[in-house]
Amino acid sequence: MAHIKVINLRVENCREFTVINEEKPRISWSFEGLEKEWKQHAYEISSQRDHPSETETLSVVSSQSLYIPWPFRRLKSRELVTLQVRAQSQDLAWTSWSAPLHIEVGLLKTTDWHCTLIQPSTDRDLSKSVQPVRFRKEFHLKEAPQQARLYITAHGLYESFVNGTRIGDYVLAPGWTSYNHQLSYQTFDILAQLKSGENVIAAEVAEGWYCGRLGFGGGERNIWGASIGLFAQILITYNDGSTEVVGTDSSWKWSNGPLLQAEIYDGELYDSRLEDPGWKEPSLRDKDWQSIRLSQLNLSTLQVPYNSPPVRRIQTLPAQKKSQSPQGSIILDFGQNLVGWVQCELTGPRGHTVRLVHVEVLENGECATAPLRDAKCIDTVILSGEPLIYEPRFTFHGFRYVQITGYDFDEVDLNNFRAVVIHTDMLRTGWFECSDDTLNKLHENVVWSMRGNFISVPTDCPQRDERLGWTGDLQAFAPTATYLYDTRGILKTWLRGLAFEQIEDGKGIPPLFSPNIWKGRPNIPSAIWGDALISVPWDLYQSSGDTAFLADLYYNMTEWLTKGVRRDKDDLLWDPDHSQLGDWLEPGAPADDPGNGPTDEILVSNAFLIRMTDIMAQICAILGREKEWELWKKQAADLRARFAQIYMTDEGRVVSDTQTALALAIHFSLFPTSKQQDTAAARLVHLIRRNARFKIATGFAGTPILGHALNKINQHQLFYRMLMHRKPPSWLYPVTIGATTIWERWDSMLPDGTLNSSNMTSFNHYALGAVANWMHTTIAGIQPLEPGWKRIGISPVPGGTITFCHARFLSPYGEVDVSWELRGDEIHLLAIIPGNTEAEVTLPGGEPESVGSGRHVFSSAYTRPDWPPLPIYAPFVPHDDDDP
Repeated sequence: MAHIKVINLRVENCREFTVINEEKPRISWSFEGLEKEWKQHAYEISSQRDHPSETETLSVVSSQSLYIPWPFRRLKSRELVTLQVRAQSQDLAWTSWSAPLHIEVGLLKTTDWHCTLIQPSTDRDLSKSVQPVRFRKEFHLKEAPQQARLYITAHGLYESFVNGTRIGDYVLAPGWTSYNHQLSYQTFDILAQLKSGENVIAAEVAEGWYCGRLGFGGGERNIWGASIGLFAQILITYNDGSTEVVGTDSSWKWSNGPLLQAEIYDGELYDSRLEDPGWKEPSLRDKDWQSIRLSQLNLSTLQVPYNSPPVRRIQTLPAQKKSQSPQGSIILDFGQNLVGWVQCELTGPRGHTVRLVHVEVLENGECATAPLRDAKCIDTVILSGEPLIYEPRFTFHGFRYVQITGYDFDEVDLNNFRAVVIHTDMLRTGWFECSDDTLNKLHENVVWSMRGNFISVPTDCPQRDERLGWTGDLQAFAPTATYLYDTRGILKTWLRGLAFEQIEDGKGIPPLFSPNIWKGRPNIPSAIWGDALISVPWDLYQSSGDTAFLADLYYNMTEWLTKGVRRDKDDLLWDPDHSQLGDWLEPGAPADDPGNGPTDEILVSNAFLIRMTDIMAQICAILGREKEWELWKKQAADLRARFAQIYMTDEGRVVSDTQTALALAIHFSLFPTSKQQDTAAARLVHLIRRNARFKIATGFAGTPILGHALNKINQHQLFYRMLMHRKPPSWLYPVTIGATTIWERWDSMLPDGTLNSSNMTSFNHYALGAVANWMHTTIAGIQPLEPGWKRIGISPVPGGTITFCHARFLSPYGEVDVSWELRGDEIHLLAIIPGNTEAEVTLPGGEPESVGSGRHVFSSAYTRPDWPPLPIYAPFVPHDDDDP
């Protein structure tokens, strides 16, 4: 396709029919096509409104195609608008009009709501889980409507139905947010489900995150409230323009159903003998249903979740294998560690019970439940005697294996069990493959771990009694996440909650995780974890070029650095007596004290403090805050000088002689002189070759930046050797023993198949998968030369035994596609660059070459580096050479 097309028209970051809560949303679009050197000279935006009918076209001479300020009159609640865009090239030729984008405005004012929060009318035991509740209301329509919208949310998790039809394809709605500050609502078009005459709206609500048990060590219940509830209204428009509202009020009724328990950690208990299939139909006689209780809802918390996509069923995986354990248990293997649940077809006599226990790994052939700690992860079904297709709706599990009880081995048919994979339905943006299948598998494992831990909130793990939005994990992984998926919606929603909870703290300290389940406790200041409030918005800016969110969170960022950081009373650096989490899960740390590794935790904290101060200076420059820019720039210089005084010798040795300490100092440019950095670089190389023998020795602080630090000192091949190492601790060790996701620890499973003895051993943790960023930026060589990808850098560095690489990245402007291959003593590269951008292509050993859009082919002579880098062996010490 040679001609340029305008594609992916969007408002904010919404690419499909969507509801927005913005009066003046910004408009962006991308390009597709292979036309060379294409640049946008001008654009036209067409806007068509339905009520009243109004069409307007605006022409602008500009090359801007991202974040165009809304050029029309402000939007109002419930307005429907259709947008189209076309672009003009520098030779004044117009593209065709883009596909239309249909947008709808949500309820912008609290006065738009005409309903009340309803709750079950009976009191409950606050120490126990909440049994899910069914709500319903019958209503009469005088005629078939012209338009109908359902606006709905819940305290808890809900599924809604109109005249028996399930509404929408979202799961775990309304999602997890900091409910005291943000409660997301959803909007659905239900015109097709309504009819003239009698209708019914029904919903089932479970406790979810709102009042369910959350946290480790037994956790806590009722964190945001003690009762589940429903808040909904249908707004009906008739052909004559008149309207009618059907909202939650005192006329609704409630009842319990066959779902006896639905807990995030523990799973569901479903008794199909109690099912009433007509409960969501108009014909039901609900005389046995009870009156509801009215409650209050803070309408100011209602929001569309910052254009974040919902959680959906993404795919299904069939069971791959059935086996019987040494103890006689029936175990299904789905072949992939995933997050979701099992859909199953069950038969059996009335009262027969079937249980499904979900685990990530086996130990000695049995399901390993110890890593789950206090999470049961069991779905239990009591059969009615009729065939049943069962699928959980208000829980989720992290698992690869499922142990089934209630059947004999021969009675279990693999075809009756399917794993349903769920996650926030983000747009995939990054793909990678190369000639090394183990590296491809590593990258695939990173993707699976990200998918499984982006369930409404970016969590640490999806299986045990935790599943929290830990800030430190995301701080490590965000630069990788922004390559793999469009994370702007989910992360902006999450960051807003984090900012609200920081303000709630009153001392400038963000919580360690958000949503914050530790209510009533002071937030704990910690470097890296607290720094996520600065680094994650910065990573989003680098990927998107969007400055608006930096401005939105500027106050919160400054509060963290000026008030939240616990500085030494006589110094600018962190208080040395303040406990820190440090280089979390460094391999040398004790299993029961993972923050107490070989690298000085205060050195780590101060290195990140300098980095955050540098970022703040850059943010001030971007936002035009000149005075603040001068202050932060000076403070960064003062911090560097003090850091060097405390932690460095004049020759360049660093107090903590570790991979992490040296990598941080190199990557964050903390050395006052090049001589000191050269000394540190040589020492880091020596540690890797001699002490570590290419094994990784970093945790959450060092792992994401080690490869980039080695790049900076021209030691790419050394990192290739580390990346391709197969003995623990290493990235490929888990791959070689069958891992399908990234582990929490480098040695979560030992070579003999037994599990790490720590009670903190997850097999689905994305943080250590941050290395995938290096795979995209160094092996493939794709990275932005300026925030937002207007200028693209392509500079691959081949290494190891890799002979080809192909990677794609869906940038805000369009897709960047790069592949290279070594053929004899030459390297050949193909690059496809999107319209309205330019790229700087640098082949190994060559000079940069600037190109515009289109398909470009390059080749040059290439001398392969010596491989492999060799270890430094101690005299008379036995060694082996079985690694690459």
